[in-house]
Amino acid sequence: MSTTIYTARRIITMNPALPSAEAVAVRDGRILGVGTTEELAAWGEHTVDATFADKVLLPGFVEAHSHVMTGGMWKLPYVGFFDRVAPDGTPAPGCTSIDEIVARLQEIDAAMDDPSEVLVAWGLDPIYFPDERLVARHLDRISETRPVFVYHVSGHLATVNTALLQAEGIDRHSPTPGIAVDAEGEPDGELQEPAAMNLATSAFAKLTGSFTGDEVPWNYAYEARNAGHTFITDLGTSQLRDPEQLARWRRVTSDPEYPARVMVAAGPGFGGGAAAPEDLAREAVTLRDGDENDKLHFGIIKLIIDGSIQGFTARISWPYYYDAPADHPGNGLWLVDPEALPEIVGAYHKAGLTVHCHCNGDEAAEVFIDAVEKALEEHPRWNHRHTVQHCQLTTKAQYRRMAELGMAANIFSNHIFFWGDQHRDVTVGPERAAGMDACGTAEREGVSFSFHSDTPVTPMGHLHVAWCAVNRRTATGKVLGPEETISVESALHAATLGGAYQLKVDHLVGSIEAGKFADFAVLDDDPLSVDPMTLKDIGVWGTVVGGKHFPAAGAQ
Repeated sequence: MSTTIYTARRIITMNPALPSAEAVAVRDGRILGVGTTEELAAWGEHTVDATFADKVLLPGFVEAHSHVMTGGMWKLPYVGFFDRVAPDGTPAPGCTSIDEIVARLQEIDAAMDDPSEVLVAWGLDPIYFPDERLVARHLDRISETRPVFVYHVSGHLATVNTALLQAEGIDRHSPTPGIAVDAEGEPDGELQEPAAMNLATSAFAKLTGSFTGDEVPWNYAYEARNAGHTFITDLGTSQLRDPEQLARWRRVTSDPEYPARVMVAAGPGFGGGAAAPEDLAREAVTLRDGDENDKLHFGIIKLIIDGSIQGFTARISWPYYYDAPADHPGNGLWLVDPEALPEIVGAYHKAGLTVHCHCNGDEAAEVFIDAVEKALEEHPRWNHRHTVQHCQLTTKAQYRRMAELGMAANIFSNHIFFWGDQHRDVTVGPERAAGMDACGTAEREGVSFSFHSDTPVTPMGHLHVAWCAVNRRTATGKVLGPEETISVESALHAATLGGAYQLKVDHLVGSIEAGKFADFAVLDDDPLSVDPMTLKDIGVWGTVVGGKHFPAAGAQ
């Protein structure tokens, strides 16, 4: 048996029994031991790998809320506000005005050969343009004949041009909820949530078609590798009832060169057709107990019950939205009937599965917490780890209930930077914005928590997400709710063991200790030693997965 001893400037283990070390021994893809080189040499014949002698090793970051579709988004033009980087390292500059968006899409329109082909782009968020919301008439400047469909970065909305509305027969008489209208009652081009977006049949088919092919999960894993993630979670965007999608996951993760481990959640949404909870529960249990390999895991359920706060479709409690558009109905949209949720959650809970539920608004969180409480009353069960996903406006009282019920929280800390200014000034107002994404409250109330990027909504990268949780700085540099900050040590725990716990893989990953997979994030500097304000700027060399090196795109 071959043993390799990796040396490093420092190894941060996340193991309280031995929090720091200088070397880690790896055999057959697992950690043999941690300590000094001399201690580890006692295991017998070995080689020393000094590749990381000047680097810092951490447990590979665990991303418990992301989406494989990020690997397909890069087939489409990006028109988001912030600069981003594609999985291959190619920069994608942002569009900081409506005119820039229009100009970029005009160039793409001019380069397209087929005049009838729909133009689909992604990354839009109109809330960044407070003076004028981008609607159909702006996209009409791109083309009055070619359908144009621009997917919002939240994934909850799209904006289309008049040609698309006409081609799909979307008008003032369309009964589907989520079709935004202007002052005259005519559709203004904004389609809110899946039911409305699906009316744009050809465009939505092109969008979802970009999420197929083996290159999509590969790009997803490359984005993870570039940011130091070794375990990622596709939370609800794979249709596991589709034999080809399931076969694709098994195929790519069986390749020794695939640079990540993946938890793939089952879910009833995102274009795959509805399934009865009892049927989906049985199928999910079969997958969980089936023939997964070391890089492919199943066993969790994803539900989505409300929308996006910055899209004004999340369900929040009174006094609702602070400065919503004039035609806004007052609150967001329910994507699942609240009265049906207890039965749905109960079916998965009874089957022994862990439910992860998208709850941006506090009203949505309350409904999910109620459903979990009812499920526990009817079918008592320990160690369920049901998780509130996003937790954007989860209240202190709700965190206390979550602690009592054994629930976990996955907090969308990146919102503090990317939308903190807009939440304070537009969506929920200064007071509630100060308590958003409250890692500090979760910690004080004893709720196990992690945080996430929700890529492609924001770029994958726990160093940036940790920076948000530690510093709570908005894009304009303002501090949003200083009492909700956490320490760097707590942030590293959330980035590793916190996510692993929610996914029930903390016995396999999340710390560097004997018996676990040899999965490491390789950093250029020590997050426990740098100024916390520079946490997001630490370079990532890449990762080690099962003892195999995976340099990031462009790594030397």
